[in-house]
Amino acid sequence: MTATDWAACGALWLTGDPDEAPDQSRSGILARARAVADAFTAHTGVPIDVGTELTGRAALLGLSRRGRVSAGGATRLIATRDGWCALTLARDVDREAIPALLETATVSAPWTAIAEWAANISAAEVTARARLLGLPVAALGEQEPAAPVVRQIGPVGPPRSPSGCLVVDLSSMWAGPLCGRLLMEAGATVVKVESPYRPDGTRRTPRFFDWMNAGKLCYSVDFDDTEALRTLLARADVVLESSRPTALARRGLGPDLPARRGRVWARITAHGSGIGANWTGFGDDAAVAGGLVGIAEGGPYFCADAIADPLTGLEAARSVADALARGGGELVEVSLSAVAAEYAALPPTPALPCFVAVRPARPRITERASALGADRDAVHALAPVLVQ
Repeated sequence: MTATDWAACGALWLTGDPDEAPDQSRSGILARARAVADAFTAHTGVPIDVGTELTGRAALLGLSRRGRVSAGGATRLIATRDGWCALTLARDVDREAIPALLETATVSAPWTAIAEWAANISAAEVTARARLLGLPVAALGEQEPAAPVVRQIGPVGPPRSPSGCLVVDLSSMWAGPLCGRLLMEAGATVVKVESPYRPDGTRRTPRFFDWMNAGKLCYSVDFDDTEALRTLLARADVVLESSRPTALARRGLGPDLPARRGRVWARITAHGSGIGANWTGFGDDAAVAGGLVGIAEGGPYFCADAIADPLTGLEAARSVADALARGGGELVEVSLSAVAAEYAALPPTPALPCFVAVRPARPRITERASALGADRDAVHALAPVLVQ
């Protein structure tokens, strides 16, 4: 790995103490991410600029490294009695849960109060109480490395590439939408499905939303309208979802639905479908769960910007392309924290004395994503039974 590689990527610029030189100890992740991207390219012929995929959000939003505060600002590394945890307070519901977390009526300085509370108890106690309240939390290194889980769930079809496939993208935020965008660039038609009552939260950051979703058909439907969704899912060659496994299952919408021969169902979760199936997680806290942090004597730092998200998006795209090439009929499960743990298991790399940090490069965005539900007619043309 050369200094030029990382200068082009900008990921190290986002890692470490903001008052010190960037932390280069995780530079090995780029080589592995490139290998994953190359495997996708081998199936599709679509090249991937790995550096931009890992750091493009930070460039678009003007983010920088903040040490034990995530680049996006919503997640913090917190010292406990016996280790470190990461807690994310990105949503209103997270912030509203702070008094219950601390068992107090009011909290005037939330992060200070949380730090004082956590310092006197174990990391296991912090995560157990926070998860009881549905908060995105992780103990440093609690997740073991694990490759995507693949299971045969339906009839196999002929081997194929993503080109010409219909992809129904039920996911939101970053990892799933990135996977969908890469499949679209490989020639798939991608329908981005959102609830009119709870659209993708990244619509609040329009340029990032455009980067992930421009070119997709945007379809809005109440997720309780199961007949409409069943019709669309029945037509899909690939389904992407990033809900907790029970969220769709309780509506009778899951990978066991009747499907086209060779369909691939990709499930992207924060912590897998086992013990962590109902745990909430985002890119920064999931990276900490996997142990993917900057390494320093005084403690850990966040690695890049929500790094588990783009790494998982790349892994999911490669896994879907692999599954299609095998003829599909598969459920592919990819976990943010498990992917992060795979990358964290790579050996630390020595510092490069000639390294000069530069800001991440902004991705090139040439078009706007569609408004919520704007492509209804085009989607109905793909699945006419949806027309009411």
